[in-house]
Amino acid sequence: MASSTAAAAAVTSLLPPPVGAERPVPQGRLLFRASRAGSRPLRLNPARHHGLSPAPRAAKAVEAGKADPLNVMIAGAPASGKGTQCELIKAKYGLVHISAGDLLRAEIATGTDNGKQAKEFMEKGQLVPDEIVVNMVKGRLLQPDAQEKGWLLDGYPRSYSQAMALETLGIRPDIFILLDVPDELLVERVVGRRLDPETGKIYHLKYSPPENEEIASRLTQRFDDTEEKVKLRLQTHYQNIESLVSIYEDVIVKVNGNTTVEGVFGEIEKLLTSSLDKKTEMVGS
Repeated sequence: MASSTAAAAAVTSLLPPPVGAERPVPQGRLLFRASRAGSRPLRLNPARHHGLSPAPRAAKAVEAGKADPLNVMIAGAPASGKGTQCELIKAKYGLVHISAGDLLRAEIATGTDNGKQAKEFMEKGQLVPDEIVVNMVKGRLLQPDAQEKGWLLDGYPRSYSQAMALETLGIRPDIFILLDVPDELLVERVVGRRLDPETGKIYHLKYSPPENEEIASRLTQRFDDTEEKVKLRLQTHYQNIESLVSIYEDVIVKVNGNTTVEGVFGEIEKLLTSSLDKKTEMVGS
C-alpha cells in the first residue's frame, strides 16, 4: 500500500506545474471581499454567489423538455477536505468524478496512445505536457456516462493555459467550487497526517489518532508533509487559483471549508441545487 501511495504521489507531481510566468490576472477587475484571518483573499464577484447562470461560451443545445446534466469543477488547497466533498457530491448528484491524476494513471496502465506518450515523458523525468493531459480530460468528459450524468472535474485545470485549452474545446462548468480554509488550519491538518504502511489508512495525530500503540508505532509521515513544504504547496495553490479567476469569474464560488464535513456539504448542496434549478427553468422558458 505504501508503495502504491508513493507511486500515486509521484504521478501527481508530474502533472503540468502552476502558472508561473504565464499570463497574469488583471488587477482591480473584481472586488476582494473581506477574508478571515489566515486565509488568502480571492477575487470574486459576490453578486454571483447565488443564482448562478450557465456560462454562454460553452452553451450546448438543450434537448426539448430535458435540462443538460450538471457540470462542476472543484478546487481546494492540500487538506481542504476536497476528496471527502467529491465523494459526497458524487453520491448525491450521480456525477462522474474525474481527477486528472487518476486519469493519467489509468491511461498509462491501459496503454492508450495518450498514456504511452505520457509515460515516455515520465520515464525521462519530464513533466507531462498540457496538450496530453487536456486530451485525456477531453476524452473522458466526452464519454457517454459523463455526457449523460454530468461531471465533477477534481483539481483541474490548474493554470491559465490549461483552462484556456478547455475553453477552446468548449468545456466549461456550470459552477466552480473553491473550498476556502485558513492557512494555519491547513498546515495543522497536513503536518499531523500519518500513513499506516500495512493498511494504507490515513490517520491524524490530533483529529483521527491510531486505535492502539501497535498501529501508532508503525505510522509514517509523507516526506512533504512538513510545515515548510506545505506552505510552499499552499503558495502554489494560490497562484493556480489566481490564474483561473479571470476565466471562471462568472461561475466561481468560494465555500467556507472551516466547519464540519456536513456543514461544508450543506453549502455545496445549496449551490448545486440552485444551479440545477436554473438549468431546468431554462428548458421550460
